[in-house]
Amino acid sequence: MHRIAMGKLATALATTLAVTAVTASTAAAAPAGPAATTASPTAAAAADDPFYTYDGSTPLSSYAPGTVLKTRTLQYHVVGIPTPVKAIQLLFRTVDAQGRPSAGVTSVVRSLTGDGSRAVSYQSFYDSLNPADSPSRAIAGDVSLGGLIANGESLLLVPLLLSGYDVIIPDTEGQSADFAAGPEYGTTTLDSIRAASRSPETGLNSATRIGLAGYSGGAIATHWAAALAPGYAPDVDRRLVGYAEGGLLVAPAHNLKYVSGSTIWAGVAPMAVLGAARSYDIDFAPYLNSYGAQVFKELERGSIINALGQYPGLTWKKMVKPQYANPNSVPAFVEAVNKLNLGSAPTPSAPGFIVQGGGGVLEGTFSNLPGIGRGDGVMVAGDVRALARQYCDKGNTSLKYTQYDLLSHVGAAVPWAPSALGWLNDRFAGKAAPSDCGRIPAGNSLAPEVATTAP
Repeated sequence: MHRIAMGKLATALATTLAVTAVTASTAAAAPAGPAATTASPTAAAAADDPFYTYDGSTPLSSYAPGTVLKTRTLQYHVVGIPTPVKAIQLLFRTVDAQGRPSAGVTSVVRSLTGDGSRAVSYQSFYDSLNPADSPSRAIAGDVSLGGLIANGESLLLVPLLLSGYDVIIPDTEGQSADFAAGPEYGTTTLDSIRAASRSPETGLNSATRIGLAGYSGGAIATHWAAALAPGYAPDVDRRLVGYAEGGLLVAPAHNLKYVSGSTIWAGVAPMAVLGAARSYDIDFAPYLNSYGAQVFKELERGSIINALGQYPGLTWKKMVKPQYANPNSVPAFVEAVNKLNLGSAPTPSAPGFIVQGGGGVLEGTFSNLPGIGRGDGVMVAGDVRALARQYCDKGNTSLKYTQYDLLSHVGAAVPWAPSALGWLNDRFAGKAAPSDCGRIPAGNSLAPEVATTAP
């Protein structure tokens, strides 16, 4: 059964990524314009769904993180079409990137062969600045352009369910779609697990063992959850069997330089800046030139589908006023990227499995800057290696690291998927986690960025 499931998982992930790429290329052929116009009437209606709003009389701050606030059971939808599968959706108390009380949403799908003792928290790579594109809304029947990713990922759940795992699917970006805000992704994921474990409808409980899994944007949530768990959610941390991820964002300041001028991934940079600005209440408008303001306007409610391939050759310098040509001359930028740098985050206590591609030239990213090097097209391989080595040095040697130098971001996802499931199967089975410590090549410096006044 496990071999069948792993094969289906690889096929499912390849299909999902292919659909995303085709959709993105189709969108790129359309005239550029404000991304908000891509949402369908159904998406607009979903944004007004009262389930997503906490309307209780007790202050939200009075509840402990992970407290269930609302529960509903509905049919699992794929591209707006209901299926016989049921999903339990929970509104729960969590915190945003600044530690303020907020309400998050998660969805739980129960395995027909599971017994509630094992669950995988699967973090989606829906990568969007539009709340209408979240997994829970796709599951509830919403249809939007950015939501096609979350709909496509439904294929990825089947192998997990066939393996007997209940599956938890959090809206990792929160209800304001704070794209790339790693700490918020992490706390939302951990509180989602707490909520799922406290709801009688899910069949999970405080003894349910948990595995974390996610690729790309889902890896951001997966890794931050693993890193924050020991301090923020020790009750969840002691139940974690491990985290499996691929295509990880480590030091965003490096990624901004790495994708600069690329043909496909350049448009993700302003999305990440927008997400950081939204997360930390930063106003970047004073630093932008007229073109930068236009790009930010176009993407303010866009998804990765609105960015991939649509801004070829885009650089930071093309978007800002001349005196801010160096990103580190913008204090708000330095402050944000340092908060999002995993190199300064706590070390996970759970075992980890990390896959990273190095063939970014296949996706139009030819950059090879000193101190940054190559990556998979959007993620920097040297940063991921450095983080893995840092964990080994700090005592967490239960770390498996695999780098595919000839595979790009999309390409490396295909071998990652079945390998991740196999690795998680072994952790749930109680097998000792393998270690690549001592064999991981050197990486980049993950030191915090330093502000400068030089343009």
